[in-house]
Amino acid sequence: MGDGVKAAEDTMEGRRPVEGVKNVLAIASGKGGVGKSTVSANVAAAFRRAGARVGLLDADIYGPSIPMLLNLENHQMLGENGRILPAAADGIKVVSMGFLLEEDSPVIWRGPMLMKALTQFLHGTKWGELDYLVIDLPPGTGDVPLSLVQMTPVAGAIVVTTPQDLALIDAKKAVRMFEKVGVPILGVIENMSFFVCPHCDGRSEIFGHGGAAEACRTMGLRFLGEVPLQTTVRESSDAGVPIVSRDPDSPAAVALTKAASEAAAALAALEAL
Repeated sequence: MGDGVKAAEDTMEGRRPVEGVKNVLAIASGKGGVGKSTVSANVAAAFRRAGARVGLLDADIYGPSIPMLLNLENHQMLGENGRILPAAADGIKVVSMGFLLEEDSPVIWRGPMLMKALTQFLHGTKWGELDYLVIDLPPGTGDVPLSLVQMTPVAGAIVVTTPQDLALIDAKKAVRMFEKVGVPILGVIENMSFFVCPHCDGRSEIFGHGGAAEACRTMGLRFLGEVPLQTTVRESSDAGVPIVSRDPDSPAAVALTKAASEAAAALAALEAL
C-alpha cells in the first residue's frame, strides 16, 4: 500500500463488534519493557485531546500498569444491570485487570479464565459511544493477544519497539501475527529512541538508532516516529498523568501526539478504501 499501511488479506468475519465503538485499536509489542503501556496511555490521551471519544482497555493481564499511569489504582468496577462501569481519567473511559487485583498480587489464572474476563471487559462494559477503544495488549504473540484480536474486529494495530536488534526481532514477530489474523498494521513507534539530557538537552543514542525506521522500510510499513527517553516521561507516569497532557510541548509529547495523529490518519485511509 502506498500510504505505508499494511493490511492482511483475511477478513474480520465472525468477530463480535464492541457495542458503540467505531474503531478498536490494538497497541502491541513483541516483548516487554519497551514502554507499550506508556505509549497506549499517551495515544489514548492524544486522541482525547484531539476531541475524540476514547476508551482504554488494559488487557496486559500479567502486568496491568494503566491504573498507575492514569492514577486510577482505587477504582471499583461497580456493575450496573450486570455491566461494568469504566473508570474515567481526563475524559478517557478505562477498564483494567488491575482493578480486580490487590496491590502486588500476581495473576495466576489459566488461559480460559483470562479469556472469560477479557470477553467480559470488552462486551460487558458500558463503554457508551466511542470513536476509539485503545487496547493495551500483553507483550508477545501468545494466547491472550492472539485470542483477543481473533474475537474482536480490530480496525488496526500499532507495534511499539525500541532501537535494539533484539526488540526489533520481536517486533517483527508481532507484525507477522497481526498479518496472519487479518489486522491492518497502522505503523511502528520507536520508543526510547534516544536520551535527552535534562541539564544540557544533549542527545545520546543509548540503545542505538534508526532500527525501527529501517525495519519499516524493509517490511513496507508506516514509521510513526521516534519517542525520546526523557526524565519528564517517567515523572509524568509516576504522577499518573500522560506526558501529552502534562507537558504537551515536550519532545516526547510532541512525538507521541504526532504518532497518534498519523495512526488516526491511517485508520481513516483504510475506512475510505
